[in-house]
Formats: sequence, structure tokens, C-alpha cells
Amino acid sequence: MGDAIVTEPYIFAVCGYKNTGKTTLITKLIPVLARHGYKAAVIKHDGHDFEPDVPGTDSFRHRKAGACGTAVFSARRMMVAKECPGITERELVQAFPEADVILLEGLKDSPYPKYICRYPEIVPDIDEIAHTIERNIMKKRSGTGI
Repeated sequence: MGDAIVTEPYIFAVCGYKNTGKTTLITKLIPVLARHGYKAAVIKHDGHDFEPDVPGTDSFRHRKAGACGTAVFSARRMMVAKECPGITERELVQAFPEADVILLEGLKDSPYPKYICRYPEIVPDIDEIAHTIERNIMKKRSGTGI
């Protein structure tokens, strides 16, 4: 299933107020999707701002010294942090061409299909949400739209 060529990943947002289970839901969805053969990437929106690195690391020190960007890489992974005024999720999607699905954390006002977390009032059904995502990936791949 996850091996089919898709020009662009399917995007699904997981939204909700603070502490309603967004991160928990995403961390439970990823292995379910992986068991079904799908590669998932996550893009998290921070409505405020954030510190992109860990204090004390070399890259943190480089950034604090005034570098306009930093990158760390090894033989297996990379991390890039740079100032990008006006960046949107659309640009970040391009960083994950290998993904079948990109889960957005946040962006409740976005046009993407979404699940709105309401924990603890409503406990999400992980399998049902994964099935919805899988069904929409299949529709996208078949060209019938979503």
C-alpha cells in the first residue's frame, strides 16, 4: 500500500485546544498507519514561537551567536533550523516527498480534512481515524478525490 507513487502526500490535520490530546493522538496514529504500510510525517504548528534547539548544544550556541540558520546531520538524519518569516505548512510539505501522509498538529482553521480533539470529553477511536485517513489516501491515489 505505502509503495505506490503519489505526487504529494495526503494531508490530515489534528486540531484542538491545548491539552486535548493532539500529540497523544498523533503518536498513536503513526504506528497504526505504519502497520498498514504508510509512511507518516508530522508538521507541528506553534501559534506562538519556539526554541528550535536544546540549550547547551553546539547548534544552539551557533544560533545564539547570530547564525541565520543551523543544520545538524549524520549518516541517518538531519535537522535544519532557520528564520523563515511567513513560512507555511505548504512549504514544509515539500520537505517530506517520501511520506504517504502528513499529519498536521494544529492549524484548526486550515482547509485540510481534520479531527478535532476534545479529550477528555471525547476519547478518539484511533482505528476509526486511521481508517478514514487510509480511505482518503486510496481515493487520492485512484484519482477520485476526497
